[in-house]
Amino acid sequence: MLRVEFQDVGNTVTMRLEGRFVGAFAKDTRDLVTRCKIPLRLVVNLSEVTFVDVVGEEVLSWLARIGGEFVAENCYPLHVCERLNLPMARKRAAALSQAM
Repeated sequence: MLRVEFQDVGNTVTMRLEGRFVGAFAKDTRDLVTRCKIPLRLVVNLSEVTFVDVVGEEVLSWLARIGGEFVAENCYPLHVCERLNLPMARKRAAALSQAM
């Protein structure tokens, strides 16, 4: 199961993911993003993600390629970000995503 929430503040959209970022859920999330206008700044909060499979890793890498920055406050999502060399968001973005 995956929950996706979007918060639009100024020129930043924060996408918060909770649960398992796998298979069809990851593909559906990519489709959601492609249907929307890409914001000036996209922050992806992975702090509540519990598992990422190969498809999820591909989607996370794609999000990084389109300019996404990542927040990871727990061990597992932080490990995923480090392993995939995902760009981490500045501290200001992390504070915004916690407010959600």
